Amino acid sequence: MFGRPNLYTSYEQESQIFSTWTQKVLAAFGILLLFLLPFDIPAITTKIPGTGWLADIPVLGRVFSWSIGDGIPLVRFLGDADWLRPMTTVFMLAIAALGLNILSGVAGQVSLGHAFFMGVGACTGVFLGGESSEALYGLGLPIWIWLPGAGIAAVLIGIIVSPVAVKLRGLYLAIVTLGLVFVGIHLGNTSWGRKIAGPPALGRKYPELDIRLWKEEDPLINVSDDGRWLWFDVTDAQKRYLLYLVLAIAFAFVAKNIIRSRTGRALQAIRDRDIAAEVMGVPEFKYKLIAFAISSFFAGVAGALFAALSGQILAEAFGLFLSVEFIAILLIGGAGTTSGTLIGTFFVVMIPQFVEEITKWLDKSEGPIGGTVGELILTDGSGDLGVINTSTVTPGWTLSVFDWNIVLFGVLIIVFLIVEPLGLFGIWVKVRNYWKRWPFSY
Repeated sequence: MFGRPNLYTSYEQESQIFSTWTQKVLAAFGILLLFLLPFDIPAITTKIPGTGWLADIPVLGRVFSWSIGDGIPLVRFLGDADWLRPMTTVFMLAIAALGLNILSGVAGQVSLGHAFFMGVGACTGVFLGGESSEALYGLGLPIWIWLPGAGIAAVLIGIIVSPVAVKLRGLYLAIVTLGLVFVGIHLGNTSWGRKIAGPPALGRKYPELDIRLWKEEDPLINVSDDGRWLWFDVTDAQKRYLLYLVLAIAFAFVAKNIIRSRTGRALQAIRDRDIAAEVMGVPEFKYKLIAFAISSFFAGVAGALFAALSGQILAEAFGLFLSVEFIAILLIGGAGTTSGTLIGTFFVVMIPQFVEEITKWLDKSEGPIGGTVGELILTDGSGDLGVINTSTVTPGWTLSVFDWNIVLFGVLIIVFLIVEPLGLFGIWVKVRNYWKRWPFSY
């Protein structure tokens, strides 16, 4: 924990995923905490003397939950039923973001078409795993076929696109990959695409996440219904959460190992100076092709999980905003790093949830603090000074909570590009290194 930062005594130590015992212990504790998060583990409730604040002291991994006054939550427990879906979304988007990080953060290839490859994975997954009818195609295969099949299909499309893409750089590559998003939406709305994706307004029901050997009626592991595992009851939301968590951890370790492998070092050399890497014997075309294939596989699997989580598949869901959201994840979290990608995914997905919950709390609050702040920030469209409109209609210069979240993403991208290009991970590294060098913090 202490000592000179980034000082290693062996190459083996430097190449480890967790190079210190502190990192290993914190990683193990964090993973254990994530697994215990959705379960009702008892917590001790205490009251801070002289205040109206209540605090739930964690027991065995129960995350803290603060309350004010009459118990209105300031930060909800992330394992509550209302928060399980956003947390599951974090794991799903983290898989796709890890793939884009290998392509853009490690290999330096700017891509705005990540949503397209997610759409390819979603359509392939519903074709392989969905039930067929007169109007829809489907093979009804189990998850161990349609989930990796979604990634393989995205890889094949990525390999087809990559020979053109790898010959482009910078803005030109971004525009080409951006065009793929609109091509994907158009194909999804054609008559042929609707036989896979379903009607344009509703989509089609996605196959369940139940684990079967083949097509037997009773699955080996039931994920779609409430049930009982070992000695405790679990809901379908908790089962999905655990499944997505396991997949996210597995893909995070794969991504980290790719980055620290020979392939990862070659991709970083191409990112830093492609001509110099080519002179040194690194085949640029080969490794850019590998980067596109890896990124496409991650996106394809994430697209199938995205559709499985929503229950319906719709072509418009894989539009431009989703691609921009991934760019925000990399820039805010820290491009080129696995930890930064995971941090950025949590930040981008959960910040809108926190903003929405705080807005609801301010709207209902009548206290001296919450009520006054709510009057200054919120409005119901009746002429108040607030800028966040809580009504269904947002006239004039006010914006809804959803619109403000989009504005927040734009502002954060600008701020991090100017102030901290390494994102939240760069801030953490500076804080960590400051205390490692203390008292010689200069």
